[in-house]
Amino acid sequence: MTELIFIIPCSGIGKAFGTISREATYQVVEDLRKGETDTLCLSLLVIGDEDSNHLVQSHRCIAIDGCPLECAKKNLQLAGAKLTTNFRVVDLLKEHQNLKPKNITFLDQEGRELAKLLADQIAAKIDELNRGEIDS
Repeated sequence: MTELIFIIPCSGIGKAFGTISREATYQVVEDLRKGETDTLCLSLLVIGDEDSNHLVQSHRCIAIDGCPLECAKKNLQLAGAKLTTNFRVVDLLKEHQNLKPKNITFLDQEGRELAKLLADQIAAKIDELNRGEIDS
């Protein structure tokens, strides 16, 4: 059995890219790599929740950020997490310029497609980590 990997998405409430990061995380945790992954709320790290800090310090973590500010990545680093990699929705959008979410309160079809693409990339990275193909 492989070690649980925590995926921590940005909060980005009310922002399409934040919603995409959370939706992709849920797809991985609930479907694509169920049992191999888990998530927790970024705000718990921001407020210094002891249990959350312990979890990210004792498990490999992947940060998922919506924008270039990289709040998830930075807060994981501040918490002393075992950060293995991070993804940014804005980078994914550069690769898929034909997909532009038009709504910030819910994901439209293009937003859902971006979330699925991101979820697939995260799942592939988890597979690499579990096979030892990249440093943890």
